[in-house]
Amino acid sequence: MAKEGLDVSRETLRKWMSQAGLWCPRRTQVQAIHVWRPRRSRFGELVMLDSSPYRWLEDRGPQCHLIAMIDDATSRMWGRFAEQDTTEENFRTLEGWLRRWGRPLALYTDKDSIFVPAGPAPLEGELRGEEARTQFGRALGELGIAWIPAHSPQAKGRIERMFETLQDRLVKEMRLAEVDTLERANRFLQVRFLLEWEERFTVTPGHPQNAHRRLESAHHLEQILSLRVTRAVAQDHTVKWRGERWGLARGEIGAGLRGARVEIERRLDGSHWLRFRGRYLRLQHCPAATPRAASPSGLRPPGLAAQRKLKGKVPCRAKYIPPPNHPWRTFLFGRKPDISTLR
Repeated sequence: MAKEGLDVSRETLRKWMSQAGLWCPRRTQVQAIHVWRPRRSRFGELVMLDSSPYRWLEDRGPQCHLIAMIDDATSRMWGRFAEQDTTEENFRTLEGWLRRWGRPLALYTDKDSIFVPAGPAPLEGELRGEEARTQFGRALGELGIAWIPAHSPQAKGRIERMFETLQDRLVKEMRLAEVDTLERANRFLQVRFLLEWEERFTVTPGHPQNAHRRLESAHHLEQILSLRVTRAVAQDHTVKWRGERWGLARGEIGAGLRGARVEIERRLDGSHWLRFRGRYLRLQHCPAATPRAASPSGLRPPGLAAQRKLKGKVPCRAKYIPPPNHPWRTFLFGRKPDISTLR
């Protein structure tokens, strides 16, 4: 306006810009609105999973995470305390739900790296047309459970409100019970507090049918809820994973195993297994090689021959120089020798 020679007040300019749609008043700016969503009608139709880092034991114990699951239709919950929010700890929480009620139709989580892959699928998966999945996503696929990601914390408001309630009630009750370790906290939560939660906070679903599905005989949870990687078997029938070597017992070594691409499973009980042609072979940890003793200077100590030379037991030999008539010097490549010179 100043370039055009027009002198108007700030409010007049703001009014003109508002009418032209070039400026929007702050009080009328459009904000994201989350529409209220009714509960699912059946128990097990949708289950939410999340974790909450908090001083659950206050000053009596270490800071930990509560990894919990809640049903959308009934508000029935299950959870456990863990030191870290890892894939294996989420597997343990999911295992508790599966053994208690069965397989839900869908699982609702956030977009943490546990559930969303950080990069593209491996080359072998891309060649087979498979999408990138995390260890948790792979396990859900084998169990036939659909995964639904939440795009904002408000989208999973039911489990967020559950954590707010637990941070008030559960913390106080564990304080009265003098719970000071993770083992006692898990026992208190699963034996005592969950029963009180069932009586007070669960609701009757809209439909009486249970949407959970039973675990079939083909669903071996110890195999599905595990960490898997693909490795190549070395010539000595060992594999490497995270800087450690694992080997097979002599009686389990078979033909075609050396140099083959196999899957390594680390299960929740800490055991390691090798999967080869549909068979599971138990792996044994190979101890690391004992490093050589270093010299005081930090350098590699000299060998035995070098040590003898240094002590004077073996004299150092002078460099050998062949004479002019040595066969190595008189050898002719592809030429006939002169007989007169040989006499």
